[in-house]
Amino acid sequence: MIKSVNKYLISELFPSDNNRISYVVPRYQREYSWGVSQWEELFDDIHENDNGYFLGSIICINQNTDALQLSKLEVVDGQQRLTTLSILFCALYESLKKLNSQDEELKHELFNLKNKLVLKSTKEELRITPQQQNNNLNDYLSVLHETGVIQYKEKPSNAGNRRIYKAFRYFQDRIENLSDEHGNSLASKTKFLEKIGQACLVKIEVESHSDAYTLFESLNNRGAPLTAVDLIKNKLLAQLERADEGNLDYYFSIWNKLITQLGDDYSIQERFFRQYYNAFKDKLNENFRTEENKNPLGPVATRSNLIHIYEKLITADPQEFLKGIHEASNCYAMMLSDGNVPRNPDLDKVFKDIDRVQATTSYLLLMYLFAHEDSLQLTDQNIKRISEILVSFFVRRNLTDTPPTRDLTRLFMAMIDGVSNLSGDGIQSFILEQLQSVSASNEVFKTKLKGPIYDENSGVTRFILCYLAEKGMTTETHKDLWAIDGKKFIWTIEHIFPQGENIPASWVSMIASGDQQLAANYQKSHVHKLGNLTVSAFNSVLSNKSFEDKRDRKDKNGLFVGFKNGFNLNSELADALEWNIPQIESRTEKLTTQVMSEFDIFKM
Repeated sequence: MIKSVNKYLISELFPSDNNRISYVVPRYQREYSWGVSQWEELFDDIHENDNGYFLGSIICINQNTDALQLSKLEVVDGQQRLTTLSILFCALYESLKKLNSQDEELKHELFNLKNKLVLKSTKEELRITPQQQNNNLNDYLSVLHETGVIQYKEKPSNAGNRRIYKAFRYFQDRIENLSDEHGNSLASKTKFLEKIGQACLVKIEVESHSDAYTLFESLNNRGAPLTAVDLIKNKLLAQLERADEGNLDYYFSIWNKLITQLGDDYSIQERFFRQYYNAFKDKLNENFRTEENKNPLGPVATRSNLIHIYEKLITADPQEFLKGIHEASNCYAMMLSDGNVPRNPDLDKVFKDIDRVQATTSYLLLMYLFAHEDSLQLTDQNIKRISEILVSFFVRRNLTDTPPTRDLTRLFMAMIDGVSNLSGDGIQSFILEQLQSVSASNEVFKTKLKGPIYDENSGVTRFILCYLAEKGMTTETHKDLWAIDGKKFIWTIEHIFPQGENIPASWVSMIASGDQQLAANYQKSHVHKLGNLTVSAFNSVLSNKSFEDKRDRKDKNGLFVGFKNGFNLNSELADALEWNIPQIESRTEKLTTQVMSEFDIFKM
């Protein structure tokens, strides 16, 4: 039975003057799992939107019957969002406290902020208690201690490598970069704190777990909600029906061609609609521009303002809007691996690399270049070279996080502004110079390559390993390292020295002369290094096998499928009699040199 459904401000869900509300995440829930993309989206949505921004819903079990008792609400849906908001409050508390101001208003703000995190009556009772397993709760308590919210709590080992601390550091960095137009840091931080408090959530309270389950079933059985793309389509067709009813079937067919070209993946469709506006923002704002406002539709399209932008574009001229976005979709589909538009075979490999290296943010730039290929005097060779530059840039960027993800869209939008008066090779040179100016140095890149690269970014690591393996392939040894079975890659990253918690005896003997603790230490420091990684289509089979078994493994046809599979990437492994720490270090150095040579954006 549903007890209540109400919309609350975050300031009401995390009250500073109420010690009778707390939230507990039960043990059966998964641990905290949000990552950079979710942290960034939450922060940006609050920061970039007006007060009252809707953050979603949470479902809680409330079995409290005494209004005077502490209400401990069991969170059955929404724990990631609530935990993230708490971590964000911690980062703000720490940032404001560092100002060390005697300002009474700031002191009052800190007092209230602290009471959002712990109950006023005890100072140690948590407003939200995260899931306990795998040091999840201990990491959170340690963050509270580090910010001075609670008393001493020993920091768990390796806490910095887990998500709660990573979230805390992420929000610290974002908050420290806040400042208003006058450079006032305190004002911008307190304003942001106010915007968090004014954002809202819908809280649904039920009486029991069975009620929560029934609610989930009911919500899940009502079909998928309308997406932003659905709403844009409905708005467009409604406007076209009013403007030119006799040709509605024709317009509908154009829309269907557009969507078909983009494929069935909604995330790609939605990304295209954002990138279309961002790529052609200058032209799309022409009919709305005033002397006071150059971009009245908005400086950049985001998930939160997408429908608002497109409503205005469609209302102004639905036929012209459909024509322009359909033409752009032709350009966009040429870059998609699964797009339904033929593309130049010379560009096929580099476009696949852009997708595989997670460089799709650059599609907005490439879409613009394709759309203006003739007027900008660009050849296919220019496009290919620009794409190769982008691949090198993103290998480095995705490993070093420089520049940060949040800056990429505006970076490519600025490049579009910069190429408008250039042509041909000049555009190619301009893009290279711009990317060089914001890239991490070779020293930083090298440090990342020599570190625990798999733990830093497994996607980029896989791209690098596959790229190096492909470079050394012959016609006889060629394998499609990007082949997919279902939704999974057939070829995956293989840790030579196994990464599993229970290190096999053969490996303890080989790598640490039988010393179990030393082997564990070596595993912690070296298992994710580039020199200890390769790609294999038999990862699950090789897994914890001895080095000899991994090296000499054959399939049922007698063909080598282990490290003697003929890949140049595995040449050292094929000839090795054993595998140890000096060999991991040596192979890491060799592969690092090779990667830096292949993707040296400063020498392109």
